[in-house]
Formats: sequence, structure tokens, C-alpha cells
Amino acid sequence: MKYTHLGRTGLEVSQLCLGTMNFGPHTSESDSFAIMDAALDNGVNFFDTANVYGGQDNRGHTEEIVGRWFAQGGGRREKVVLATKVYGGMGTWPNEGRLSALHIRRACEASLRRLQTDYIDLYQMHHIDRSTPWEEIWQAMEQLVREGKVIYVGSSNFAGWHIAQANEAAKARNFLGLVSEQSLYNLVERRIEMDVIPACEHYGLGVIPWSPLAGGILGGTKEDGERRRGGRSAEIMEQMKPQLDAYESFCDEIGEKPADVALAWMLHNPVITAPIIGPRTMEQFTGSLRAVEIKLSADQLKKLDEIWPGPGPAPEAYAW
Repeated sequence: MKYTHLGRTGLEVSQLCLGTMNFGPHTSESDSFAIMDAALDNGVNFFDTANVYGGQDNRGHTEEIVGRWFAQGGGRREKVVLATKVYGGMGTWPNEGRLSALHIRRACEASLRRLQTDYIDLYQMHHIDRSTPWEEIWQAMEQLVREGKVIYVGSSNFAGWHIAQANEAAKARNFLGLVSEQSLYNLVERRIEMDVIPACEHYGLGVIPWSPLAGGILGGTKEDGERRRGGRSAEIMEQMKPQLDAYESFCDEIGEKPADVALAWMLHNPVITAPIIGPRTMEQFTGSLRAVEIKLSADQLKKLDEIWPGPGPAPEAYAW
């Protein structure tokens, strides 16, 4: 496994991040334990979860699974850079969601209990909260840092403007601010190249892409030749057929699996810290490890841009 710094910090994390969203709803606890053990065995030290993971009626269950895995000991917690999230509603009563100081504090305490740990390495705001001022948010986060319950703070699903707003407010308080942004990003969905990635580069945030295989679209074909649906409709898949055919032909030419190429493409961008792999099975996990070894040439990267053109930076993406 290869390692990199998380944004402008001195924290070293693996270039693949183990996503746990499937643990509980789709992957049994015993299989989840086996995947997490295999992750450590293969040098993956960056794990991502969220307080809302576990299913609509069982929110928090995924954190509980991770917590019981930590409780086995053997240095598991000490080896893992643990990321979780706050924002999503954990109940129907007022103040059980979003980013008020009250909810941030309560949510952090609840995550710590479920995760059976004393601290969270990376506490990520799962979404922007337009109704809560940054002074309130940063005051709450600073308190958690002072108490040793949180070490770094990150964002998820923020726009470029939100990142600038957040870090300027943190700077005025002499606080470190955001060190990472977790965004939807893959060869198919490249809109964050317009302003999110430039904002991250400017403020020194590491980018942690979620859905790097576009819901399975970039995972290649099954043995029977039927394309993976990955939750997408057949109509959308059909619209992308020419690009998918060209992409899979390209992967065949260089002798690599489509899923591995999709992950490797991201890792050629220095602002990308680690794409999140969210395996349901051990086979899916082990199949992702090849990506960090693939080196794409400038010509190959150019070809991928031709197949999956990005929008380009703003404002040139939509203006002259």
C-alpha cells in the first residue's frame, strides 16, 4: 500500500479509503470484521463511516459494527485513521440533525459511544448547513478538539464557495479549519473540477472521492456480458453505451480492469488523497488493491479525457 498526507496536514493515510456504508445493511457483521482485518493486513489504514449509516430504520448500526471490531483489541483502533460524519437526522425530534452546536456535541458523543473509542481522527460535516453560522459551528468543533474528542475537521458535499467561507471563518479564529472534502467524483461525474477541486488546492484540503466507480458503471462487464447496473436505469446505461464501450476497449488495450483504471485515474491527481472503496464482499475489497500500482502515461490520461471529458475549471467551463 502507498501512503499520502491528508491535505496540508502531517497525517499519513493510505491511498485507498475503506468505506463502511454497506456494513450492516448489505454485509454481515462477521464479513465486515473480515474485510476490516484484511484492510489492515494490506496496509489500508483509512476507514470512513457516518453516524447515519446502517439503514433508514437502524441509523448508527454501522458505527456499532466498527466499534465492536475495535473492541477486539490487537491494535485495531491505534492502526486506523477513523473518519465519521455529522449532519444527518438521527431522529424526528428537534436538534437531532444538522450542524447546531448542540447537535454537533450530542452527535459526537453518540458516535464515540457507538465506535467504542475516545476520539475521532477526522470529523466530517456531511452536508452544508445554511441555517447555522460558521461562528457557531467552529466554536463547537474547537471545543471538541480542545477536549481531545476530535483531531481534524473535514467537509463532505460542500461547494467551492462553502469551502472558502468555512476556512476563512476558521482562519479568523486562528483555527486549522477544514483539512479535507469528501465529494462525488469519478470519470463520469467530474463537475467538482469546476470549483471544488480548485478550492481544495488553494486551501490545502485533501479530496476524498465517494462513488469512484459511478455506482458500478465503471466496474466493467459481468462474465455473461451484461453490464453492471449499479443502481442506474437501463436507459441511462444505454445512453452511455458508446463511452462505456470505448472505455472498456481502452482498459483491454492496457491490460487492466475497468474498476482499477477508474481508481488509478484519480490517484494521478495530487489533490486526491484517497478514493473511497465501499466493498460488500471480500472479493470486491481485494480487487481494489491493484489500483495503487497502476501508472497511467500522459497519452493514456489524455485518452481517458477524450472518452470522459470533464467540464474544465470555472468560469471557463460555462463562459469565455
